[in-house]
Amino acid sequence: MPHPTSPLPPESSTPDDGVSIEQLSDLVDELPPALQLSQLLPSVVILGRPNVGKSTLFNKLVGRRQAIVGDEPGITRDRHYGVVEWLGRSFELVDTGGIVPDEEAIIPVNIFRQASRAIGEADLLLWVVDAREGVTPLDEDIARHIHTTGKPVFVVANKVESDQVRTAAGEFYRFGFDQLFPVSAEHGTGTAELLDEILAVTNAPAAAPPPPERIRVAVIGRPNVGKSSLVNAILGEERVIVSPIPGTTRDAIDTDLIHNGRSFTLIDTAGIRRKGRTTAMAEKLSVIMARKALARTDVAILLLDAVEGPTHLDEVIAGYALESGTSILIALNKWDLVEKDSHTTKLYERQLRERVKFLDYAPAVFVSALTGQRVTRLLDLAARAYDARYRRIPTGELNRFFAEYLETPRATLPSNTPVKVHYVTQARSVPPTFVLFTNTTEKLHFSYVRYVENRLRENFDFFATPLRIVSRPRTAKKR
Repeated sequence: MPHPTSPLPPESSTPDDGVSIEQLSDLVDELPPALQLSQLLPSVVILGRPNVGKSTLFNKLVGRRQAIVGDEPGITRDRHYGVVEWLGRSFELVDTGGIVPDEEAIIPVNIFRQASRAIGEADLLLWVVDAREGVTPLDEDIARHIHTTGKPVFVVANKVESDQVRTAAGEFYRFGFDQLFPVSAEHGTGTAELLDEILAVTNAPAAAPPPPERIRVAVIGRPNVGKSSLVNAILGEERVIVSPIPGTTRDAIDTDLIHNGRSFTLIDTAGIRRKGRTTAMAEKLSVIMARKALARTDVAILLLDAVEGPTHLDEVIAGYALESGTSILIALNKWDLVEKDSHTTKLYERQLRERVKFLDYAPAVFVSALTGQRVTRLLDLAARAYDARYRRIPTGELNRFFAEYLETPRATLPSNTPVKVHYVTQARSVPPTFVLFTNTTEKLHFSYVRYVENRLRENFDFFATPLRIVSRPRTAKKR
């Protein structure tokens, strides 16, 4: 969802020694996802050559950053699994490695073997191509192979950010596949229509995933802001090593606890450093583990140093958290060391909001890991954010919301054309995603998207949780 001030783009993760952090991700992958997912869900497999945006599309459809994305070919090598929830139904989504030619074979054996296994189990294939680059010889080779599978195929023409590119994408019809979807995986354009058609051709069951029994809370931040000290203060004992030396914590450490009758898993992560300071192998792996912890987290506590104040690196890390789709709390540590008067708290919060405007929904808590001031309050707020994260709005309440706030035309496009919202539906939770069916194919004005988000927060208490607003033209039903 757009914001008035977007987070700064994450700094490049290629250290000075030339080894990309993303290339090491296969060293710390979690248990095989096939052991974690229900085999009753239909399987939709993403495939294509490198650098066409497969992992970006995967993350967009799943609703959170789960697969690592980068410009370097070959970052994704193994299969990534996720569950997509859309309009009350769900299916399994599989991201495969890019099909790369080498000197002897068009498809390297190791990557092709992984992709072939996924294709063999697939109910539907999403062949992702680059609409800006057009048809390539490798696309032609891949198309011939896909035809031999006998599987249903949707051609997803990615990187469509203009009408000119949208028109050019039509050349992919030459391969004989009937369904072609121009999309922008980065911006989400066209993905709602793609999801609708996936549901139409797969036997996707009703989505009723029970929330995890434990609330997973990750403490994230730059080195030496007191993450391990905060974890120990919450636990009431020295469970993780604390040292003034930055980088003491190198792995993501999970600790289970119960607070006010709720079960939590508290995750202490390594400090995320700047690119130029991430050189040693252990440090590279630490950054990977911290980023992966976000992918499995319900609530992230972004810890800042109250004495130093918010920094550029804090803003970058906040961008990582926003991209992951997790709920977010902001904690300013070392509050006991700050000289205060009656205006100090307001001044600090104003500076914080100026720095991270894109997290205006995230509450700020002033804590001290040393004295224990307000540390357990973070768990109370995390439980509230967790409940908001899994909240589904009943149809009747959503209809009343529509009648009060959306039925009367209020939105305009940049061309000042009135926009009519016909109805609204909640497409998914985690994070909560709402679809507005309108009378136009143009993108809604940012101010109206913010208006809808603010009204949703006021009426349904989506506390500390990001909302996704998708606009779509209402079309006649095909069935």
